[in-house]
Amino acid sequence: MNVDAAVAAAAAIAGLCTGVIAMLAFRWSERDQARPTRSSLHTDAVLPPGVDTVLSVLRSSAVVLDEADAVVKASSAAYALGLVRGGKLAVEPMLQMARDTRRDGEIRQVELDLPRRGTGRGEALAVSARVAPLGSRLVLLLVEDLTEARRIEAVRRDFVANVSHELKTPVGALSLLSEAVMDAAEDPEAVHRFAGRMQIEATRLTNLVQELIDLSRVQNDDPLEDSEPVRVDELVAEAIDRCRHQAGAKQITMAAGGTADLHVWGSRGQLAAALGNLVENAVNYSPARTRVGIAARHITAPGGDLIEIAVTDQGIGISEKDRERIFERFYRVDPARSRATGGTGLGLAIVKHVAASHGGEVTVWSAEGQGSTFTLRLPEAGAVRDRDPYSDHTLLEPHESMTSFPDDSLPAREVRP
Repeated sequence: MNVDAAVAAAAAIAGLCTGVIAMLAFRWSERDQARPTRSSLHTDAVLPPGVDTVLSVLRSSAVVLDEADAVVKASSAAYALGLVRGGKLAVEPMLQMARDTRRDGEIRQVELDLPRRGTGRGEALAVSARVAPLGSRLVLLLVEDLTEARRIEAVRRDFVANVSHELKTPVGALSLLSEAVMDAAEDPEAVHRFAGRMQIEATRLTNLVQELIDLSRVQNDDPLEDSEPVRVDELVAEAIDRCRHQAGAKQITMAAGGTADLHVWGSRGQLAAALGNLVENAVNYSPARTRVGIAARHITAPGGDLIEIAVTDQGIGISEKDRERIFERFYRVDPARSRATGGTGLGLAIVKHVAASHGGEVTVWSAEGQGSTFTLRLPEAGAVRDRDPYSDHTLLEPHESMTSFPDDSLPAREVRP
């Protein structure tokens, strides 16, 4: 009996020890499972309720970091800007801000210039980064891309500076000439000469103000609000009439040709101003007794049929380095010649804005000493052409200062029907 009792007692003790060990192991397992791991921090469950939804609708690039600086959540914009790579925040200044905010709980903000991904030209992204604590362990980073805003602000500053300079020149000249007229009051010949110069400067000032108004209008107005089908031959005729006096003074022949009965869709006033600027430039920069041609044709393009209007001159041409900048506001290839012709440097900028707002483009071919061809491409108003056909006729009625180019006189760059 004593032996059996001893065996039973030993078994009871062994069973009790096994139960205790099993209970301790179970509790240890629960504690280990509850302990946060690096992988568990990368799930949405660690984010406070509603944060994920808020981050998904923010326009800013958003990144949430855990206590080990690993990325818990990042928006697609953050990846696009190159802020996150390989599950880590790739911008060291932002990472240091996040660590400082995690340590003291203070909100921090800084503006940085970041290298643009995929370019080797040293271009930079201007961003504003704001870091704030999110709960007890997480840090929220919000990044705004300021690149476009900086570019617009720089353009605005340059525009104001250029306008100030351009306005100051004729105003200053008028002031000096008026003083000269007063000093030469007893000399009729000098007064006449100075008055003529004053008239030239006043005309230049008037043209500059008008082109500033035109540029502001094409930038701010929506051409679709007052769009209508516009006949190309009417635009060409209006452009030629606008430059008839200047062309006659230099004995320049203006010729129109191409395909008849073409239509574009848009604002008639803006389109007339754009084509008029191209023809006026061609006349102003062409030598005397040369020819300016305007030709229109229909072309088929993948995105839809286009109308192509080319203005060709036999002028001084444009160098390759200048061709990249001629559509900038106030840029002049030859400032001295622009002063002589009264050019403001805004005409081609207006053409560019009109073409873009109508869904088209303007391009240039040029060679120094051989002349230039500016080509305006605009979407065709095909429905108008289909329902409102006109009988065949030449693009414009012939007149004394306008003849068609003979086929053998067309330069290779001339747009042919």
